[in-house]
Amino acid sequence: MKRRTTAGFIVFVILALVASACGKSGGANKDLSGEIKADGSSTVYPIAQAVAEEFGKDAPNVKISVGESGTGGGFKKFCNAETDISDASRPIKDEEKTACSGKSIEYVELKVALDGLSIVVNPSSTFVTCLTTAELKKIWDPGSKIKNWKDVRAGFPDKPLTLYGPGTDSGTFDYFTEQINGKQDASRADYTSSEDDNTLVTGVAGDEDALGYFGFGYYDLNKTKLKIVGVDSGTGCVTPSKETINSGTYKPLSRPLFIYVKKTSIARPEVKAYIDFFLDNVSSLVASVGFVALHDDDLQAAKQTWTTAKA
Repeated sequence: MKRRTTAGFIVFVILALVASACGKSGGANKDLSGEIKADGSSTVYPIAQAVAEEFGKDAPNVKISVGESGTGGGFKKFCNAETDISDASRPIKDEEKTACSGKSIEYVELKVALDGLSIVVNPSSTFVTCLTTAELKKIWDPGSKIKNWKDVRAGFPDKPLTLYGPGTDSGTFDYFTEQINGKQDASRADYTSSEDDNTLVTGVAGDEDALGYFGFGYYDLNKTKLKIVGVDSGTGCVTPSKETINSGTYKPLSRPLFIYVKKTSIARPEVKAYIDFFLDNVSSLVASVGFVALHDDDLQAAKQTWTTAKA
């Protein structure tokens, strides 16, 4: 009788352990549920997607959608109360602030990573290793008629020059045009544009006459298909890398990346937990998608801003 009791107890313990294990799908946030909507920058997209996937393991009942309609497109949705989070490769513009204010949408701006806008060519273009900011301006300025490499610099070959770059809703477009052409949104229009950086990667990789630009992460993940070009802003040629972007020596195309969180969404526990997770894990995840982690003091400042906002 004693043996049966002992055996029964063992079976009970095993069943209890199995039940406990089955209940542990997910982590500390396994009991959370709901839906979080994010959209915006195609540059920030790989970071946001990586964080969302990892958070999904911790909170399997929370549905997170991450779109990539471009920084401008993301802010349009955000300021129209369609999303909880707007991913951005530049700070919010005054007109976007006005649009949000018109819908009574308040937000928290959080810096999450660093990027270096990268100039790329097809690997067959062995003649170009560095371009000056003046040459980039000559190529991309509004009204530019340069359609041949020989017109960029004496000594370059007589061969067509085809251009690939972000669309006008892209924060990358805004940042590049301001830094290179001297005015935001000032650019020639006769180039192949896309809000999807993967489309630009494919274009440059498949066109031996191509030159394009997009975020460093997309180059880093496709470096076997592309050739990086250094930039000389007047103090010598610097090639973008995690080191030169982190140190700020890659000028003038190094930049911070952001997420914007709608304040009314912060009251929802799943959003609060997601942003907690985002800030706690983003620095370890950015490297896996080719971007650069924030300096510690900037990350701590973002965490402090978030702590104040959710209090």
